Amino acid sequence: MSIGEITTRADLVGKYQEEWLSVSVILACRNEQKYIALCLDSILANDYPKDRLEILVIDGMSTDSTREIVKEFARLHSNLRLLDNPIGSFPAAMNIGIRNSRASLVVIAGAHAVYQSDHISSCVRYHQESGAENVGGVVHIEPGADSTLAHAIAAALASRFGSGNAHVKTGVQQPMWADTAAFGCYRRELFNKIGMFDERLLGSSDFDLNRRLTTAGGRILLVPGIVVRYFADATWSAFWRHNFADGFCVTYILKFGSKAWSFRHWIPPLFVASLFGALAVSFVWGRFLWMFLAILSVYVFVNLGFSASISIRERMSDFMLLLPGIFVVRHSAFGLGALYGLLLLPLPKFHWRGRRTERGQK
Repeated sequence: MSIGEITTRADLVGKYQEEWLSVSVILACRNEQKYIALCLDSILANDYPKDRLEILVIDGMSTDSTREIVKEFARLHSNLRLLDNPIGSFPAAMNIGIRNSRASLVVIAGAHAVYQSDHISSCVRYHQESGAENVGGVVHIEPGADSTLAHAIAAALASRFGSGNAHVKTGVQQPMWADTAAFGCYRRELFNKIGMFDERLLGSSDFDLNRRLTTAGGRILLVPGIVVRYFADATWSAFWRHNFADGFCVTYILKFGSKAWSFRHWIPPLFVASLFGALAVSFVWGRFLWMFLAILSVYVFVNLGFSASISIRERMSDFMLLLPGIFVVRHSAFGLGALYGLLLLPLPKFHWRGRRTERGQK
């Protein structure tokens, strides 16, 4: 079935009676007292039949008030359950949820996000219409705080210079086959075929699962009408740690034979290695100084160009002071993290716990 046929037929779904499939929403969280109530409210407000829906909140043993908030939700809603995740990582949470789920379809969710009222029903409808093994949407990146820096970080991550060809972040105009989709919907039996989330991959387990899915001949449908509001980092330090961890996971997963990466993920480490490599060699061979200056000049020119474009589009003059630095942090932290991951590949006893283990969510 073509993308055009999917779009046309999905628009007609509401005009005929359909059998509602049972759905398990698996939500990983740890220390998310700021967002968990908003997240659960949005899931419970979905238009999917409540008698066909269960919500499993997998908590990584939160030390703030997250567990108390979830327990109160569970007291008020019989289809919501709280499960413990002693390991604390995202893939461990997903596996706990899948094993305890009772439904035929599994929808992956993260606590750092808010979902549209038709998120679940849209995922299920497109899943039925397209025959895809994973159906998900795009991320609308929102500021994690009401500050100019937080708004600028969100704008940077939603740009091509900030996220490359990651359509799940930059958006698409019509449904398309993709390498990943935000908070997707899977048929539960799929995990018997391709395996569960790899708990060794703390930062790329979802991408790894999707890579195994496509390698096995499955397809992932990215739907622009399915939009998830995701709250980005709001401080320089959190943004640096996040990007460094993401870069590290892209290369360190090679230790476990995973290919959970796209070619866009290798551009930042190649950029950082080329830049500092040329500078280092220039002390021995002066001509490499020109290479260093050429690479740096092109980057500065492109960086300022994108920063100016975003600032004008958003009508935020203050962005012009922040975006160049945000892009530098985005690319350099990711690149250095990836190079650090490569450096540690030969160490058999080294096991990095990572930023995401502490948060227990995506």
